Amino acid sequence: MSRDNLAVVAVKSTPYVARLSLSLAWTYLTLGYRVRRMRRVFEKQLTAQGMSKADAQRLSASFEALKNEITAAVKQSLTLGSR
Repeated sequence: MSRDNLAVVAVKSTPYVARLSLSLAWTYLTLGYRVRRMRRVFEKQLTAQGMSKADAQRLSASFEALKNEITAAVKQSLTLGSR
């Protein structure tokens, strides 16, 4: 590809890259809040069905662990992709 073609491609793709970056940032920022809210609702449902609060918290901890694994995988793919 010539230098002119690369410049055109870079300019045309800029809005898409910016939109994708904003979407990823928003998802990352709101993920923690959404997981906390979901854990709270899940625990409330389990305790309403008769499970002890400690057991409900133990079960809902897997959601937090899953969030951490997903976040770590995305961070690792971004850092490995930049090399």
